[in-house]
Amino acid sequence: MDYKKIVAEEIQKLVPEHLTYDQVYQLLEVPKYTEHGDVAFPAFALAKALRKAPQAIAGDLAAQLSHPYIEKVEAVGPYVNLFLEKAAVTNAVLHEIAAEKQAFGTADIGKGGNVPIDMSSPNIAKPISMGHLRSTVIGNSLANIMKKVGFNPIKINHLGDWGTQFGKLIVAYKLWGDEEKVKAEPINELLTLYVRFHTEAESDDTMNDEARAWFKKLEDGDEEALHLWEWFRSESLQEFMKIYDMLGITFDSFNGEAFYNDKMDEVVELLDKAGILTQDRGATIVDLEKYNLNPALIKKSDGATLYITRDLAAAIYRKRNYDFAMSLYAVGNEQSNHFKQLKAVLKELGYDWAENMHHVPFGLITQGGKKLSTRQGKVILLEEVLNEATELSLKQINEKNPTLEDKEAVAKAVGVGAVVFHDLKNDRLNNFDFDLEEVVQFEGETGPYVQYTNARGLSILRKAEVELDTTEAADLGLDDAYAWEVVKLLNSFPEIIQQAYEKFEPSVIAKYTIHLSQAFNKYYGNTKVLVEDDKRNARLALVQSVAIVLQEGLRLLGVQSPEKM
Repeated sequence: MDYKKIVAEEIQKLVPEHLTYDQVYQLLEVPKYTEHGDVAFPAFALAKALRKAPQAIAGDLAAQLSHPYIEKVEAVGPYVNLFLEKAAVTNAVLHEIAAEKQAFGTADIGKGGNVPIDMSSPNIAKPISMGHLRSTVIGNSLANIMKKVGFNPIKINHLGDWGTQFGKLIVAYKLWGDEEKVKAEPINELLTLYVRFHTEAESDDTMNDEARAWFKKLEDGDEEALHLWEWFRSESLQEFMKIYDMLGITFDSFNGEAFYNDKMDEVVELLDKAGILTQDRGATIVDLEKYNLNPALIKKSDGATLYITRDLAAAIYRKRNYDFAMSLYAVGNEQSNHFKQLKAVLKELGYDWAENMHHVPFGLITQGGKKLSTRQGKVILLEEVLNEATELSLKQINEKNPTLEDKEAVAKAVGVGAVVFHDLKNDRLNNFDFDLEEVVQFEGETGPYVQYTNARGLSILRKAEVELDTTEAADLGLDDAYAWEVVKLLNSFPEIIQQAYEKFEPSVIAKYTIHLSQAFNKYYGNTKVLVEDDKRNARLALVQSVAIVLQEGLRLLGVQSPEKM
């Protein structure tokens, strides 16, 4: 329930000539400290119109305000502090969650509009490293959030599946490749071949010429080159899918760079027809000085197209095919300038819909404050990190609950969930340090802590061994202080989802699940939930509501919630 709405309506009734309902609602604040009330109204906004001191206005309003959901009203200086009727509001909130269950917090802001989300995008024949984690999990969570508020997300894995590196790979495979080895370990073997090519080419430059020649054949549709390219791509994708399966992430499209090969000539034609192409030292550019941006390089002097040409083709294709309401790009912060240029060129083409394209940037994962890179100069593989996290989870489960059923499955849900949650609990634009031991702890502000809180709630419900009564007639009112803190957080869940959507910021939801878990554990530590009295049903309804909301919060983040831990 939106109790701010009730408060706003009651205040507006008292000052109808001076403030609209929307104005009152926007002015309402949630006090930092519970002793200052649950909602506060600053009376400054009425001082000029009423020609009175804000303190006097606050006193007048406090004396007149009343409603079944309002327990008491106090004027403190220029503020009207309102204390809500705990039992009545708790009853309303718990009934709402019991009725809506997982649908609690769902909205129809998007009206079914399509939202393509460009995310993950690893390079073919190279391993998925920790560097790909952020784009993958942020994009996936945004898709879940978008769906929750009424959009239709379309998850696009824009694969790096084209470029001169394929010429090098073909040469390396033809010289040293072994089909069985590639089939057995596609990524490792292809990467080994690629690295060997570079090593050998340092002392034999003719190999680079040969690689360029093979890539030219590939561009021209040579049968052997295309066959090898398609094979490398499909073998790599199979390996990628193992990691996406571990993460529980699916995609709607794997159209990568190669998909736009036959769509770039049209882009150059459109730019030419619009009269915005100019020549600069042999290169073809779009001048973006009026946007305070560097020129967009459309074609190099040798006629080769660039990333921006391909991204222009992709943007136009996505608009035509999906008629998107908005289009998101979950891509690192270092690409911010590229996306500014992309939008500017589309605007120059007269495409107003470019305004609905949003780069969703993010910071780096670091170790010891330094960019996450190496063990002896090698990339840190995401698969290895997820496996290690699962092992650490299993170790903790064996220590805490050795008789748990399906330990391995739970350990995987907890270990993988811990890595995903840790990424998403950090503000998207911030760099953050990654320490696996810390990430997988069952205590502290971690994913396993939230998962464990949910499992604890479900355990209480199992122990109760009763059919919970949440019918409309049931009294679910509670008025103790610990329950009230939980109820206020439960009630704010729809607002939290809306904030996460508006800011493209999954961390809002992750932090919320931590706060809800902390409030619930404090409640549990101070309350005998299962004691037989007239409030037992209401207490169990509170526990059930916490489990429903925690599970839904974790789902929106792309994290599983095991029933037992």
